Amino acid sequence: MIPRKQLSPEQAYEKIKHYCAYQERSHKETMDKLYSLGTRRQQAEILLSQLIEEGYLNEERFAIQYAGSKFRMKHWGRKKIEHGLKERFVSTYCIKKALAQIVDTDYENALHRLANNKWEALKGTSNVFTKMKKLQDYLLQKGYEYELVNNAVKKIREEKR
Repeated sequence: MIPRKQLSPEQAYEKIKHYCAYQERSHKETMDKLYSLGTRRQQAEILLSQLIEEGYLNEERFAIQYAGSKFRMKHWGRKKIEHGLKERFVSTYCIKKALAQIVDTDYENALHRLANNKWEALKGTSNVFTKMKKLQDYLLQKGYEYELVNNAVKKIREEKR
């Protein structure tokens, strides 16, 4: 293993400041990056608190941005978004606040749009029950709640008869 060149605290701070300014980051991602730069734990914690004080790092802002982008771009459901935020060690308060930013009507519209698109993609499946099961599994994998998925599958089934 090649020994890593030790950065001075000032050099590490400049690098991590740019890293956080580029896009929103979680505290865990930032700490991991500091460790990868060769910063020791105590120094990393000092730099992290400095980033928070100066507004480069904000857990709530990160959570809201993460939830919004995953919902808009990847059409993830609340459960999958929540899981992703928990993996990044975001606080429960920030997770709830981020999920509250997703408008219910937009959420349901996205679910029904996904369901319709997937149903059309499953044209080759002849057995209706297999098709419904595949649709349900797909929507659950996307992170939507079971009750909403169940209702969406029933609604699609009724519409497509």
